[in-house]
Amino acid sequence: MTIPKRPAAVRILMTIDAVGGVWRYAMDLAASLQPRGVEFLFVGLGPRPSGRQQREAAQLGHLRWLDAPLDWMVENEDELSRVGPQIADLARAEAVDLLHLNLPSQAAAIDTDLPVIAMSHSCVVTWFAAVRGEAAPVEWQWHQAINRRGFNRADLALAPSRSHARTLEETYGAIEELHVVYNASRSEETAEQKDAIVCAAARWWDDGKNGRVLDEAAAFTAWPIMMAGPNTGPDGQTLPIRHAERLGELPHADVMALMRRSSVFVSPSVYEPFGLAALEAARAHNALVLADIPTYRELWDGAALFANPRDAKALAAAIDRLCRDDDQRTQLADKAAERSRRYNLPSQAEAMAGLYAGLLQRNLTNSAAE
Repeated sequence: MTIPKRPAAVRILMTIDAVGGVWRYAMDLAASLQPRGVEFLFVGLGPRPSGRQQREAAQLGHLRWLDAPLDWMVENEDELSRVGPQIADLARAEAVDLLHLNLPSQAAAIDTDLPVIAMSHSCVVTWFAAVRGEAAPVEWQWHQAINRRGFNRADLALAPSRSHARTLEETYGAIEELHVVYNASRSEETAEQKDAIVCAAARWWDDGKNGRVLDEAAAFTAWPIMMAGPNTGPDGQTLPIRHAERLGELPHADVMALMRRSSVFVSPSVYEPFGLAALEAARAHNALVLADIPTYRELWDGAALFANPRDAKALAAAIDRLCRDDDQRTQLADKAAERSRRYNLPSQAEAMAGLYAGLLQRNLTNSAAE
């Protein structure tokens, strides 16, 4: 399905942040939809982007940054009271056709006649369930209410995996018009000369990424584990890294260069609604060692080695199994690369173009009927 013909290019307002995987998702999706005549207005919230990020966004759309927080960075709902109105005002001023909001909370109080998509890449409530094994503490429970209102307000909801969609409905109840569109990656499939190293990439200050267990596992592995990504968060969260090699936050191009060199990629995450880094590593021909969680089973079963993410020695044993077995490592790298082709940009672009087109056509029909 293609975007309906209109007098001008279709303009999508997409909210983003510069902290997590939403940035990479937005840039890759924009690149895949540019040839289809879709223009993106990226509206950023939270900590400001780096100069490198600003330049990347400028190549793929227009970037506006609001003086407004992300929902997981504030203590109460009142601090988000201006988010919806600011986004709606900007949508009117910039004459966009559709809003693609990458936090459901951003849709909760938005006043617009335009179609609204609310996508859940992750959320505080499902994070607590996966990482802590418990309901969100009382002081965080307002997230459940505001996200529920966001899903109710949206014309369509999105999740990046069936596992996350199922978790959302277990948490929030049935969500109308909930669709699953797998993430994809612009990274090229490569098979360069490999070094005897294991790589990992994540926001290590986030307990959901489980960097503490990976760092403990690094004390037992035959090959060095190189951990790319920040270990200090925006609110002062810190993960000490004592056994692995801490690379810190790197430009995306440098992370991809590391993946092209490494032979094994490991993700110990206990909370991962999709896991874009694993996809990028598979495309760089790494054998995958992944946490045994539902999302990774859904996406990579039969193409990766799985380990208990709560057990550092079990994780180390899985890594060492691949380090010491050249044949199995090569076979799993081949299988991961083959599986990665399922999660491709053309498929993602086709799915998103179809969803955008359906909402735009529905909005035109409703407007004509009024």
